[in-house]
Amino acid sequence: MNMTSHNKLKILPALLLLLACACKKEAKVELETVTVSRGEMVETVTATGTVESVTSVDVGTQVTGIIDKLYADYNSVVKKGELIAELEKTVLQSEVTSAEASVQSAKATYDYTLANYRRDKALHDKQLISDLEYQTSEKDLEVAKMAYEKAQADKVRAAKNLNYAEIYSPIDGIVISRDVEVGQTVVSNMSVANLYTIADLDHMQVIGNVDEADIGQVKMGQRVTFSVDAYPDDTFEGEVTQVRLSPTTESNVVTYEVVVSADNPDHKLIPGLTANLTIYVTEQNNALTLPAQAFNFEPQQPEEGSNLPPVEQEKQPAKLAEDEKRVWVLASGKLSPRVVKVGESNGVTFTITSGLKEGEVVALAYSEEATQAPAGNGGTQSPFAPKRPGKK
Repeated sequence: MNMTSHNKLKILPALLLLLACACKKEAKVELETVTVSRGEMVETVTATGTVESVTSVDVGTQVTGIIDKLYADYNSVVKKGELIAELEKTVLQSEVTSAEASVQSAKATYDYTLANYRRDKALHDKQLISDLEYQTSEKDLEVAKMAYEKAQADKVRAAKNLNYAEIYSPIDGIVISRDVEVGQTVVSNMSVANLYTIADLDHMQVIGNVDEADIGQVKMGQRVTFSVDAYPDDTFEGEVTQVRLSPTTESNVVTYEVVVSADNPDHKLIPGLTANLTIYVTEQNNALTLPAQAFNFEPQQPEEGSNLPPVEQEKQPAKLAEDEKRVWVLASGKLSPRVVKVGESNGVTFTITSGLKEGEVVALAYSEEATQAPAGNGGTQSPFAPKRPGKK
């Protein structure tokens, strides 16, 4: 045997021992647990909508005339009862004067016919005039009376039309639209001629479009937060005030309108802005919470020598109600079953209404971790893994 072969025989056992030490791996099983604690449980629905003012009034005139003065313009802040425009009053004032003259004339005619009627009635009672003459006098009195009443009504209408020449703001708000100019003729023909649109920007609302899959969770009174592109760093608060049951279908997508009210003291929200809504359909603070994973845990008895806790079996499994779940509580070094009542859920977390206390430990799952073990010591093996076949 030469020197080279002798060196190879020395190196080979050392390599085999090194490979055996480096490559032998075993699996270590551990129990994952969670401590029952208090926290918040939130479930939300998202939607988009359009900002509108709760109160928006079109201000117009009920009489025909020429715009004489405008006291408000775009973005003017106006108060209820404030004068904001005037029509040219010459024609309207002349109609009032004519109506007053007609009243005086009708009154004189009525007074004259009334005196004639009284005289004819006295003569008729003494049978000094015929029935025809008396009836004619009576008819003339009725006609004069109706003419007098009509003249009075015409006077009231003329005075009212004159008042309509002065246009006042019906609400507190801001002018968001002005549709006329000074000198323009406005014609009232079966409808009111609009001059301004005034909106109350202190109180706004968002008309959100909620998908049909989510509308069943949305209720009146739920809290809403939303943002608008005009102020991307601001978050606005609101509340659901109405869920409209009339559906809207567009491109085979069905949505329902949800009205969200929001205060707007800074007047940042203006009509027409697009809002991105987050509706809090479930929201609980300081409630006992538990991951949904805990309800799916299935315990197994560990094998002898394992560091896993033993499992206490139920004598007779309880029949669970709709609001009940079974969990496994780790206490005194063993796993024990317990039935708990659950409340709201967001699909990931449940609230616990009874059956558990804060600080108790609940099992979640078994986990395996690969660990390096020196050759020949047997290592640690999962108690649930199949045994290797024996070797000679």
